[in-house]
Amino acid sequence: MRMRTVWQALARPGFLWSVWPWRAVLYLGSGAVAGAVVLVLLLAGVVGGGVLAVVLVGIPLLVLTALAGIPVAAAERYRLRIVDREPVPGPHRVPDLPGLRGWLTTRLREQATWRELAYTLLFALVLWPLDAFVLVVGLGGPLAMLGTPALMGDGEVKVLKLWTVTTWPSAAGIAVLGLVLLAPGLYALAVVAGARAGLTRLLLAPEERESAHRVVELARSRLRLVDAFEAERRRIERDLHDGAQQRLVALTVTLGLARLDARPGPLADQLAKAHDEAGRALAELRELIHGIHPRVLVDYGLEAAVADAADRGAVPVDVQLDLPERLSPAVEATAYFVVCEALANIDRHSGATRAGVRGGHRDGRLVLEVYDDGCGGADAGRGSGLTGLGDRVSVLDGSLLVSSPVGGPTVLRVDIPCADIPCGAEGERGE
Repeated sequence: MRMRTVWQALARPGFLWSVWPWRAVLYLGSGAVAGAVVLVLLLAGVVGGGVLAVVLVGIPLLVLTALAGIPVAAAERYRLRIVDREPVPGPHRVPDLPGLRGWLTTRLREQATWRELAYTLLFALVLWPLDAFVLVVGLGGPLAMLGTPALMGDGEVKVLKLWTVTTWPSAAGIAVLGLVLLAPGLYALAVVAGARAGLTRLLLAPEERESAHRVVELARSRLRLVDAFEAERRRIERDLHDGAQQRLVALTVTLGLARLDARPGPLADQLAKAHDEAGRALAELRELIHGIHPRVLVDYGLEAAVADAADRGAVPVDVQLDLPERLSPAVEATAYFVVCEALANIDRHSGATRAGVRGGHRDGRLVLEVYDDGCGGADAGRGSGLTGLGDRVSVLDGSLLVSSPVGGPTVLRVDIPCADIPCGAEGERGE
């Protein structure tokens, strides 16, 4: 198993021979340097705060101070990868309004901004000195003792500023002691690095509430996309109905009148042929319009639309729906097209002699079942049209389950929550 954190490496044998001790050293060392730089920049900002407050007219110093934590936190999340390979996503959300003002307003209202500022102050005042101290004690001390013989050039060396060594045997003994202390020192460095990484992740990773807020925003944006898609579908249906269909009707009438006035002969035959072709084109266009967004669904609701679709199928279909009220346009459209596709699959592939649609709206959920007595064997995992149906239902946080053993029967169950999806007003349904 590939180790992703220093804690996982500490629990495995062979830690000292891996790269992780030196990753811990790099993490603490870079933290000490970065923290010192942040402290210097903060002190420079405090000293120059009066000048900045005069030069940057209209921008309070508090705003600049609050925003200072954002780049530091971003760098710390990136530096965390040294000892923790699990990515830490940024906690900030997309600004509600475009431009600098919208960005500033969003950032200053977020808890993450102020949490990052608190981490920056903690980093500059407490954490980096601790990193430096642990690094000096855990690694610097053993390495200094290990290098004692190399410093005996003039016959005397003061080890760690604590005691003086004047003989080569004593220097060799100090070096051996340094080598012995190096192993626990590296373990201690790894433990501290893991604790520092955990603290950084705790303070700089998105909170559960912020993640929940993102999920809510994602769900809302998805519903907006669904509404936009349905509105565009209705617009296309209206344009075809009021535009192309009316022109074809006028053309059919004109050809029919010309056919009546024409004398028998080649011209009359051509007019008759053109009249028949125009009629077929009109019928195909009406079928296309019905498939895009049927008027019966808009005017009378899901129950009537499903009954209409059942009447047009080749296999007899029993319809038993309990829908006492209209649902939202998005739910109705999704349920209708799923039922239509399921009935089309029954006509084409099932070999059934009877099918049915049953279900209703209960406890804030629309539950529908499409069943048949065909040969079965439908499998959504083989890339069939059932996968597309499942994707369509999942857009509304619904689910699609299929039971289709070989030999039948087949039951397709659709479950769509609609308690949190507002029902459209009658003005929105009509065209």
